[in-house]
Amino acid sequence: MTGLSVADGHVVSFHYTLRDDDGDVIDSSAGDEPMDYLHGHGGIVPGLESAMAGKQAGDKFKVTVAPKDGYGEPVGPGPRPVPRDAFPDDVELEEGMQFFMPTKSGDPVPVWVAGFQGKDVLLDTNHPMAGETLHFEVEVTGVRAATADEIEHGHPHGPDGHGHGHDH
Repeated sequence: MTGLSVADGHVVSFHYTLRDDDGDVIDSSAGDEPMDYLHGHGGIVPGLESAMAGKQAGDKFKVTVAPKDGYGEPVGPGPRPVPRDAFPDDVELEEGMQFFMPTKSGDPVPVWVAGFQGKDVLLDTNHPMAGETLHFEVEVTGVRAATADEIEHGHPHGPDGHGHGHDH
């Protein structure tokens, strides 16, 4: 009997290695738990999600994702300085960290630490990988039907029933 194929409403587990155009490894799940996502709910970049459709556990493949199907092209003014003392003292800031900052309308928008300049922290509304072509090597390790709760919440809950600790 063949297993389920990746389709909307399925929870997919996979190992991945992500490289940049130079072939340098940016991120990888090797030596860690596979990553889980709920197909059809935008849990991973669109170009990778569309490449997953129809795959089954055991499938291995490579996919190149253009910026428009990955983290988008950089937009806006670029990194902007914010005084370090605008952040809590007990927060250890690192390049690439993500925060949510309220806009004038009160809606939170994601910002990333792009670097540091004197006493300022440089914040950017662009993901650190914006504008990058993404080269994924993927191994699908599992495909299962999502539970009603997972579909309602839009993401997998993992074996303990709660998957809210992961942020990919």
